[in-house]
Amino acid sequence: MTEQLNGLLKAITHEHVYIQTHNFPDPDAIASAYGLQQLLRYCGIESTVCYQGKIERFNTNYIMEKLDIRFSRLVDISDILQEDDEIILIDSQKYNSNVDSARGVEIASIDHHPTFFSAEYRFSDIRPEVGSCATIIASYFFDNDIPMDEKTALVLTFGIRSDTAKLSRGVSQLDLDMLSRLFAYCDGDTIYYLENSELEFKDLDAYAKAIESIELYDGDTAFAFAGENCPEALVASVSDFILSLVAVSFSVVYSKKEKGLKLSVRCSSGLDAGVITARALASFGSGGGHQVMAGGFVPFEGNALHLAKLITAIKEAFIQQIKLAKVKKSNLSELYTDGA
Repeated sequence: MTEQLNGLLKAITHEHVYIQTHNFPDPDAIASAYGLQQLLRYCGIESTVCYQGKIERFNTNYIMEKLDIRFSRLVDISDILQEDDEIILIDSQKYNSNVDSARGVEIASIDHHPTFFSAEYRFSDIRPEVGSCATIIASYFFDNDIPMDEKTALVLTFGIRSDTAKLSRGVSQLDLDMLSRLFAYCDGDTIYYLENSELEFKDLDAYAKAIESIELYDGDTAFAFAGENCPEALVASVSDFILSLVAVSFSVVYSKKEKGLKLSVRCSSGLDAGVITARALASFGSGGGHQVMAGGFVPFEGNALHLAKLITAIKEAFIQQIKLAKVKKSNLSELYTDGA
């Protein structure tokens, strides 16, 4: 048994645990949670997967229905949870803005996002260098010779390909190795359908609003509004779309939610989107993420005038942090050149 799996199993003292994803689970969170659930079952531990928000993407709902994967919303099990129940955070970490605290004890975190808030766990396996959390779960199976059925392999494959944008961003050697081993178990037609069925007609309105509102600063930084109450997964997709424009290397897309602004950030210039987002939003809310993709949330319940001022202030904060990051990158480049 590997050190990681041994450490996880030692951290669990109950016969049943809860596996909690971030509030709006995407394909990677779904895949990681389901994979971990099957892994623990093999080891004799039952689990319930739960989340706070909702599952928004068509293809994510489709694969759950097709494969009969059943998760629980926290609101539906709140009366069942006890103070001593053990919770494993998957594709998320304690104190992050995208995961609500539930009754119980967060004993572990398995994640691939950078850590912005320190937290104590009995066990943690956090690897920011890995492109997908599903990759980490897949490695638990293969490194420990644990049998895997076609259903688990299909979900993990979809999770890895989704979070790495079909192996085009944030890919590590481990992602490639795990995907290579998983793919032999999978039905290629199902993967193809899932990867090419991401948008519904109603989603086009968010793209239209973003196109109408896009603003370009300093030649390569774009801001766009995706409309009110745009699903979080769709905000991220629109941000990917804006980044695909030739002139854009840094994209910030936002949507007005009931209690604030949800932001999705993408970067292709070599700057660190996670660090920039965390620093830009530090005075307004919270944010963070990977070098190429990040997100954040800013609480707000004021009127339209106050909202306009807030958005302007957030844009200015991003522009300032991007400029500082560019200067730092340029200085490091000069230092490296001089040293050579």
